[in-house]
Amino acid sequence: MTRLRVAPTRSNLFKIRDNLRLAREGYSILDKKRETLTTELLHMAHEARQLQERVWAMLADAYHAMEMARLSMGREHLEWVALSVTSTIEVRVIPHSVMGVPIPTVESHGGPPKTPYGYANTTVELDEAALRFRKVLAEIPALAETMTTVWRLARELQKTQRRVNALQYIFIPQYEETVAYIESALEEREREETFRLKRIKSKVSAPTVGPPEREYTQPTRDVSGGLSIVYRDTGDGRLTSADFD
Repeated sequence: MTRLRVAPTRSNLFKIRDNLRLAREGYSILDKKRETLTTELLHMAHEARQLQERVWAMLADAYHAMEMARLSMGREHLEWVALSVTSTIEVRVIPHSVMGVPIPTVESHGGPPKTPYGYANTTVELDEAALRFRKVLAEIPALAETMTTVWRLARELQKTQRRVNALQYIFIPQYEETVAYIESALEEREREETFRLKRIKSKVSAPTVGPPEREYTQPTRDVSGGLSIVYRDTGDGRLTSADFD
């Protein structure tokens, strides 16, 4: 994993550590969200499958009854009877949230009358078809609510899974490697500084090589001019008489 390209300083170390902590907390939260969404999705998917199979079976029976009514009444007459249905079911959608996912609650009200047509020019097959379609119509809101919930939960689970994978396999390893690199660089820098200070201290406290500079003065004698010779130690043990008073 490639680390972040940042300077190995203490400020960057603190910043990357904070980012790593937030990334780990985010991963923990998203992982719990993923588990909750998975559990809810499996439950809703099983319920949606059962409801869908039941509605499909009811629709198959209703279309079969409608085909029987068409055969007994004729297509044109059946279409005229269908025009007598002027009202249908009313639907109200109420949104709510599950782990931040907007989920609709579908409530149905009303419905078409049981006998919107007269009995004079109709058959029993039409009555049977109308009854079966009325039952299907009552199940449609619940099916729409369940299927919409399943699709939204699946889409949110897919997004959450991508985020979890990004944190687990990209950001967290990248931050960890960057923190390790900065800590290693700072430790190496501290060792170098400690070694340099020890070298400086050892040079300052080390004794000077060779005897220190000394001056030797011959006892003063009154020789013709009242001058006395001053001898100076040059540091290598040899005396010179370069200075005269």
